Amino acid sequence: MAFHSLPATPETTRIGVFDAGFPPVLRIASGDTVEVECVSGRPSVLPPEGSGLAIPPALKSVVEANREPWLGHIMTGPIAVAGAEPGDTLEVSIDRIEPGADWGYNVIRPLAGTLPEDFHETHLMHIPVDRERRVCRLPWGTELALAPFFGVMGVAPPPAFGTITSIAPRIHGGNLDNKELQVGSSLFLPVHVPGANFSVGDGHGVQGDGEVCVSALEMCLTGTFTFRLHKRTGQAMPRAETPTHWIAMGINEDLDQAMKQAVREMIAFICGRTNLSREQAYAFCSLAVDFHVTQTVNGEKGVHGLLKKGLLF
Repeated sequence: MAFHSLPATPETTRIGVFDAGFPPVLRIASGDTVEVECVSGRPSVLPPEGSGLAIPPALKSVVEANREPWLGHIMTGPIAVAGAEPGDTLEVSIDRIEPGADWGYNVIRPLAGTLPEDFHETHLMHIPVDRERRVCRLPWGTELALAPFFGVMGVAPPPAFGTITSIAPRIHGGNLDNKELQVGSSLFLPVHVPGANFSVGDGHGVQGDGEVCVSALEMCLTGTFTFRLHKRTGQAMPRAETPTHWIAMGINEDLDQAMKQAVREMIAFICGRTNLSREQAYAFCSLAVDFHVTQTVNGEKGVHGLLKKGLLF
């Protein structure tokens, strides 16, 4: 159970795409812990000189090594876990998250977000972050407590998918934008290639469910993760666990279908852990599971169901 450190550099990051063919930049064993530096930004959103907001050296080097057009998120990885094979599940425990800058940004982009027909101009806010107090201050004076998490956490997709965008979440995880995945939580991802090949990025300082304007408090974060391999689970969709809840997820371009999938996933989870029938599990979902809209802005929309621990097992 070794400890590793993975900095964000032009060699350890890629921008905007997942592919089963990407070689790992780090190889570890199940049970190992990795501190991963992640950066967020692109040339058009960086604070100007004289703003008093410092651009972290890692972000500067990654941006300078890449040029527009910018296809998506900056991700650090992939990290290969020895012994991982298709049909297994990779558990990613989130041990620690620390801000990597004293600012973040929020941007509205034309033709994006939940209301593209209402907002036609780019609107960019640079938002100072007080790392000691763990708050950010909005331009109109409101302070929000930080609740950091990573919008993108995913393994390599199935090889048949080829190269896919980081913007849309799918069965490999990716841009889930699930704000429940904070420190103390674990994400369970189905493995599709040997090694699993996990990548992470898209740091969010704080976000509301829905992420409706297409961005959260986008910022550099450094995360510490412990990786555990579960053999031959046959798990098909991402699942998660927080200190208080179990989480099932649904992903589809149609929000209704995402909801249906999240309900089906929760029914399967309940039936897999108890002797309840599918009918009983369905009824229990209606009585005791809260289904939230995760995000509506990534092409593939998300719904997650929260089942409080201790109600069944």
